[in-house]
Amino acid sequence: MSKFKQNIKSIHWSVKALVIGVSFSFLAFLPSDKDFFEISKNLDVFTSLFKELNIYYVDETKPGDLMKTGIDAMLESLDPYTNYYPESDIEDYRFMTTGEYGGIGSTIRRKDDFVIISEPYENFPAHKAGLKAGDVILKVDGKEAKGKNSSELSELLKGQPGTEIELLIQRPGASEDLVVKLKREEIKIKSVPYYAMLNDSVGYVNLTSFTRSAGREVKSAILDLKEKHGMKKLVFDLRGNPGGLLRESIKIVNFFVKKGQPVVSTKGKIKDWNKVYKTLDKPIDLDMPVVVLINENSASASEIVSGSLQDLDRAVVVGQRSFGKGLVQTTRPLSYNSKLKLTTAKYYTPSGRCIQAIDYSHRDKNGRVHKVPDSLITEYKTANGRSVFDGAGVTPDTTVEAEYLSSVAVALIRKNQIFDFVTHYVMDHKTIDSVETFELKETDWNDFMSFMEGQEFDFETSSDKAIEKLEKSFEADKYDELFKEDIAALHKKLDEKKKSDFEKYKGEITQLIEREIVTRYYYQKGKMQYSLKDDKDLDMALSIMAQPEFYKSLLQTVAEKK
Repeated sequence: MSKFKQNIKSIHWSVKALVIGVSFSFLAFLPSDKDFFEISKNLDVFTSLFKELNIYYVDETKPGDLMKTGIDAMLESLDPYTNYYPESDIEDYRFMTTGEYGGIGSTIRRKDDFVIISEPYENFPAHKAGLKAGDVILKVDGKEAKGKNSSELSELLKGQPGTEIELLIQRPGASEDLVVKLKREEIKIKSVPYYAMLNDSVGYVNLTSFTRSAGREVKSAILDLKEKHGMKKLVFDLRGNPGGLLRESIKIVNFFVKKGQPVVSTKGKIKDWNKVYKTLDKPIDLDMPVVVLINENSASASEIVSGSLQDLDRAVVVGQRSFGKGLVQTTRPLSYNSKLKLTTAKYYTPSGRCIQAIDYSHRDKNGRVHKVPDSLITEYKTANGRSVFDGAGVTPDTTVEAEYLSSVAVALIRKNQIFDFVTHYVMDHKTIDSVETFELKETDWNDFMSFMEGQEFDFETSSDKAIEKLEKSFEADKYDELFKEDIAALHKKLDEKKKSDFEKYKGEITQLIEREIVTRYYYQKGKMQYSLKDDKDLDMALSIMAQPEFYKSLLQTVAEKK
């Protein structure tokens, strides 16, 4: 038998076995013969197509990549949180749930044709080996890094703790390339990267993710602030926290509410999986005033904590409306060490509301999903009878208007202009003042402006888009020659205006430069500390904390306030 025929026969029986095996696995729980037939039929069609494609397609195929593409497209039609993790991506999955991975301990980013060191973590291999932000990675263990994206290079940098890795580095300002040898370690990214006292009585804890250690780290921070620093009030920062493990959110709510208190319930298709989650332990403090900070990027477990504490009238929520992710994911093991993370339920806070903002179960004719319409938003009541609503995330008790970066600031970040300027700044400054006192000098600002004069830099504004749209309209109507000079004049005037944006947004740009400089010298902790210096959400929280009666009034109904 020829090799071609052997391959055909092998693929045929492999896919046949797959259909039979998967089909029998459905027999145990499918609700009807009709459902079983529909699934079995489509599995047969899919595997037949897969077989024909791999045997007869004109070019060589990569069966694993084809299957991954098909699976990803199928899951994408459901919701963004249902994902397939092949064995090769399990390390990424582990990092997502534990905050741990084997590697060098640094963030990286793409810049031109190479990947550069963006931010080495203090006291991890990259930092201990002397790697600096701005270092360009030329080779990894002799392999060329040019042309690789951040994901591809990340795969090369990660590995088993204890294994050695050699990098060829090009350092800005250095005359020769550097060979840096490192030993990978178990990198554990803290869920609580920073906590401190804000004044004599108010403590601050920042939680960035709900990994397996989140509850333990938050508890340790709170106890340290209470016992060693006399904390009597707490600002708990969940801004930008995308969520994570459900059980950790329950543990954290438990720190502030009594044992046995229902915190969240889950409801899905499998009724036996529906569950009410209650607090299991003795709380840390039932009376300490708590303000929770949230924003539009606070999601999932962050919304369970903020929403539950709000429903129980145990904390005042400050900031902006949260993301609105009220879906629960469960991880199911698949063959060949792969995993499926799929949405299995919706969660409900103590008042009974679900804060899911996007309705993925209904799509329009173009396949788009939409927010839950206002007509379907339902009112619920907190423990004290205050009104809260479902279908749109957690709405703060006190809303602070969100601040957004200007177009010029966004462009400076995206094009690495601030990053590159600070790399040159660090070459000329061995040390800087403390985080509390550091400020960019006027001479430093002038140096930045001189630096920008030598850069190719432009940024697009909404006005640029409007003029471009107008140009296309003139071209479509054959008026482009008639208005050619007017359009040119508009472009010239806009370019002049954009140049003045550097002075207009000088304060905003200065803060971005200062934060990047502080990060280079004081790492993650310094960056967090600096970010709190001019923070409107935090200012509002401190103002509320300074007025005990006002704090209490925010947790009362209108009738109680009277």
